[in-house]
Amino acid sequence: MPRVKRGTMTHKRHHKVLKAASGYWGGKSRLFKTAKEAVMKSGNYAYRDRRNKKRDFRRLWITRISAGCRACGMPYGRFIEALKKAGVDLDRKVLADMAIADAQGFAALVEQAKNQLATA
Repeated sequence: MPRVKRGTMTHKRHHKVLKAASGYWGGKSRLFKTAKEAVMKSGNYAYRDRRNKKRDFRRLWITRISAGCRACGMPYGRFIEALKKAGVDLDRKVLADMAIADAQGFAALVEQAKNQLATA
């Protein structure tokens, strides 16, 4: 039975990990064992934070909407409740952008929400 040399596959695997770790500080970018640990850890962080990013943006949008609502004299929770009752289907991302970029349009939405609560 012929002898099997495995150097090429090991080299290819090591090269792939070290390429992913390029730019890391110290031995993490040069030593295979520490690079492999760093790449695995960074992959876990990336996976986790792709989910956390959605959470963080939603919190930011709610904060911006809340600030815009309070400037018009209405709390955030009542505003969202009134918009749902009025049948306004704008998501928080759009509402937050309106609160920042189009203050008059957002104020008109708040007035519409106030009228909805007054009639209900």
